[in-house]
Amino acid sequence: MKRTIAFSLLAAGLTLGGSALAEAVVGQPAPAFTGVDAAGKPVSLDQYKGKYVVLEWVNPECPFVKKHYDSGNMPTVQKYAADKGVVWLSVSTSADGDRAGKSAAINDWVKAKKAMPAATIMDLGGTIGKAYGARTTPHMYLIDPSGKLVYAGAIDSKPSANPADIKTSTNYMVQAIDESLAGKPLSQAVTKPYGCSVKYG
Repeated sequence: MKRTIAFSLLAAGLTLGGSALAEAVVGQPAPAFTGVDAAGKPVSLDQYKGKYVVLEWVNPECPFVKKHYDSGNMPTVQKYAADKGVVWLSVSTSADGDRAGKSAAINDWVKAKKAMPAATIMDLGGTIGKAYGARTTPHMYLIDPSGKLVYAGAIDSKPSANPADIKTSTNYMVQAIDESLAGKPLSQAVTKPYGCSVKYG
C-alpha cells in the first residue's frame, strides 16, 4: 500500500482563521501556485513542468534553519540538487506586511549564506503554505516532472537544532532525489517535519 500524507492543520488539531489548511498528498498532483520571488519576479510551479522541483520552507530566524544554513549543509544540498537538474525553490511564508523590506532582508541573508535556490518565493499571507499544509521551517517537498508530489517531510532524520547531528543523520532530501532520479521507490516518501512553526499570523 502506498504511503500517503495529508499535512494539514486540521490533522494537527489546529486551524487558521477558523479554516483548516488544504492537503498536500504524496502520490497526488502537487498544489499549483503562482507567487512573486524576492527579486520581484513571478514564479509558478507550472513553469517548471518536466523538472523535479524541491520546495523548502525557510525562516532565517529559526534555530533549526540556522542549523542547516550556518553549517553550510542546506546550501550544499541545494548545489547537489542543482547539479542534477533539480529546481530548488525556497518559500518564505509570513503574515501580510512589508514585502519590499522582507524581500531585501531575505536576499541579503541568501547571499550571506551562499545559498543556491533558483528563487525565494515571498509567500505573504501564506497562500502557498496553506495549499501545502507547510507546518515547519524547514519543511521539505519534492515534486516529480509530471507534477506529482513524491516526498514530504523533514530535511533529515535528526530533529534537533544541533549542527553536530548533521554528520550522523540521513538526509531525506538527498535520498529522495537520488532514488527518484534512479527510478526507484522512495525509502522514505513521508517523514515527520521538524523545526519552528510556519508564521501565518
